Amino acid sequence: MLGIGLALLGVFAALGAPSLLHGQATRRQALNPPSLPPPRGYSHVVIAPAGRRVSISGQVAVDSLGAVVGAGDFRAQCVQVFENLGRALRGVGATFADVVSTNMYVTDLSHLAILREVRARYLPTEAPPASTLVQVVALYRPELMIEIAAEAVLPDGEAGSATR
Repeated sequence: MLGIGLALLGVFAALGAPSLLHGQATRRQALNPPSLPPPRGYSHVVIAPAGRRVSISGQVAVDSLGAVVGAGDFRAQCVQVFENLGRALRGVGATFADVVSTNMYVTDLSHLAILREVRARYLPTEAPPASTLVQVVALYRPELMIEIAAEAVLPDGEAGSATR
């Protein structure tokens, strides 16, 4: 799979299409082929650098004691979820810039504009990660409105040890 990604990079570089690629060789590369519709706040393809993959379980709007934050307030829940993701990333020496993909689950798509606004405060906007958004009937607690899981890649030679 890495060979295909490197081949794609070579093809786009040879075609003189630097506007399609964002990032540096030591970081993830975001690709938005012109044959796909323009993305809004995400990238269609992300090529991760060599390194260690970090999987972050779906984070919900709960504080460090397990209490729900922002019951009935989608914006407050979004902020708490991204704060929790940030804590998980920092725990392994990563940042939001290392995130290569997110899977977002919401109970009501009518809050999409709020989600996009909050997401833009945390994730890179120049070359955002790949992303999936799914509306679900419910999450594991009825007062929760959003859950986000993330994948990140720690480039070789970077930290990666969890802080306890």
